[in-house]
Amino acid sequence: MRLLKRLTASRPFQIAAGVLAADYLRLVWATNRFVVDPPDIYDRIDADLPAICVFWHGQHFLAPFLSRRYRSKVIISRHRDGEINAIAVERFGIGTIRGSGSHDRDFHRKGGARAFRAMLEALAQGYNIASTADVPKVSRIASMGIVKLAAASGRPVYPVAIATSRYKRLDTWDGATINLPFGRGAVAWGERICVSRDADDATLQSARQDIETAVNAVTRRAYALVER
Repeated sequence: MRLLKRLTASRPFQIAAGVLAADYLRLVWATNRFVVDPPDIYDRIDADLPAICVFWHGQHFLAPFLSRRYRSKVIISRHRDGEINAIAVERFGIGTIRGSGSHDRDFHRKGGARAFRAMLEALAQGYNIASTADVPKVSRIASMGIVKLAAASGRPVYPVAIATSRYKRLDTWDGATINLPFGRGAVAWGERICVSRDADDATLQSARQDIETAVNAVTRRAYALVER
């Protein structure tokens, strides 16, 4: 076990894994027939840029193909698995912000505060932000961090989900879904959610629930589209 941990933590292994992951995702994207729902969503999003795009953990592997359409940065954890993800994402020419949220007291240890400031700065510079809506180990519960980012930046939140008809779901805390090639794909977008800069605690909590409900809805819709 120690040998395996040392191997996965080594830079050569992480680079190789990141490169292979990026190449595999390109294969998946190229060999699935994707539909976008609603079809005119990009015209609407264009008027709202920069924006904050959110999706669930475990459903995020094809997110780089959304970010490539726009000038974007993606938030990725500082965990060793996150390092592989960061290398893969950077292969698509997308910037990364390292850190992750938490419902516990280790928010600062995980780089959450620093990442929050970096996301605010990126939005101010015109970058879009792509992020999971939930935090590690707390699956499918939208975090308050996304809501506070929307309030502090004044930028809208767009829920999105990507699904493929062929996939493998892993037995992990987030039910991670590995998309497979040679099938059908769908990109489902929800309506924008805006949060006032002067929102009180009750309004922030309501917005958090709205985001959670919206990401659940687009995820269900994406899978329904590929299952038709």
